[in-house]
Amino acid sequence: MPEFKHISPQDAHAMIDAGCQLADIRDEQSYGMSHIPNANHLANHNLQDFIEHADPDKALIIYCYHGNSSQSAAQYFVEKDFTEVYSMDGGFEMWRQLFPQNTSNS
Repeated sequence: MPEFKHISPQDAHAMIDAGCQLADIRDEQSYGMSHIPNANHLANHNLQDFIEHADPDKALIIYCYHGNSSQSAAQYFVEKDFTEVYSMDGGFEMWRQLFPQNTSNS
């Protein structure tokens, strides 16, 4: 059975610059306060729409707060036939520490 891969924030940064798909699964308030530019905020109300419109053959990086919840979300996308899915280790908190200049507000 295919599985998601783990990715460091540093490697994720390079993939994001190259134009991969990016999904933030934190709560809406946290996303609104700050997120990685071009990240799609995913929640129950828009998950199906994202699945229907996203490219399943284009790399997808999923992040949460600390890199724990994103693992089960990443596996979910693998089961939905996305071919290249990553869970970002350390989550948004690690990203914010490493790349404070690469965050945006809604």
